[in-house]
Amino acid sequence: MTASFDFTVAIPTYNGATRLPKLLEKLQAQQHTENISWEILVVDNNSTDNTAQVIKSYQANWQYSYPLKYVFEAKQGAAYARKRLVTEASGKLIGFLDDDNYPLSNWVAEAYAFAQKTPKAGAYGSQIHPDWEVEPSEDFKRRIAPFLAITERGNMPLLYQPKKKLLPPSAGLVVRRQAWLDSVPQKTILTGRIPGNMLTSEDLEVLCYIQKAGWEIWYNPSMEIYHKIPNFRLQRDYLIPFFQGIGLSRYVTRMVNTKYYIKPLIFLCYLVNDLRKIILHFLKYRGNFKDNLVAACEMQLFLSSLFSPLYLWKNGYFNNDIK
Repeated sequence: MTASFDFTVAIPTYNGATRLPKLLEKLQAQQHTENISWEILVVDNNSTDNTAQVIKSYQANWQYSYPLKYVFEAKQGAAYARKRLVTEASGKLIGFLDDDNYPLSNWVAEAYAFAQKTPKAGAYGSQIHPDWEVEPSEDFKRRIAPFLAITERGNMPLLYQPKKKLLPPSAGLVVRRQAWLDSVPQKTILTGRIPGNMLTSEDLEVLCYIQKAGWEIWYNPSMEIYHKIPNFRLQRDYLIPFFQGIGLSRYVTRMVNTKYYIKPLIFLCYLVNDLRKIILHFLKYRGNFKDNLVAACEMQLFLSSLFSPLYLWKNGYFNNDIK
């Protein structure tokens, strides 16, 4: 497909019928886009609610110069939804917003402007503020919130350095479509969380490929969004499997940019470091993680990171082909 728009707002959603209206209202209120040709593309990732009907009702009464498009993707998983978005998008730039991400009124304009100023940027992330349903403790905010796609790294643009192994989340991420098409292989490993499987970090795997190809990855604080975080995402029943999924996926994101001939050495280094973290964490909290949710989440992350290679190999993820 030849890109015919400057920008595509790409929205992957699963059962987002109650969340999408607020996001669409935020997009209808975008300002300073008069000189930008853009579109909104929603990919329904096999929803079981009335997501399709919600979008169709908006389309029937759509009075804006930028189109609202809808596509259904039956294959469950964020990786499949995002790949479909890239395939269907007509924009040279693709800005990903989850259905619980609510951008400020200048988000599209700022996203487009940053690409013009930073031509070597293959992808760049937003400043993401939390919109807590229930305010968590300061300790939770400091140690756990960054894993919930909260990204507040100051008010100056920041270039992510490959050696630091730090990359932005997919929420509020803008990608040059050509950088994705040129850098990301058809066969990737991680699929994203699906019912019954919390394995995640599929977005980081994609960014690793883009960075490996020589594109720059940036943090752009002038693109601001608010991430709605309901109370259930602060509970043990959600967080422990969530951190387990992050940890179990780590072998992939650790190794994507590693040269094949030093992978055995890097693997051993990570193995020793993960064991060190587990032992020190256990001693620090004396093995009592029942009453300290933050410490329990961190221990789950360390343990799952240790077992990540074995889990991925045993469950056939290294042979997974995203088609």
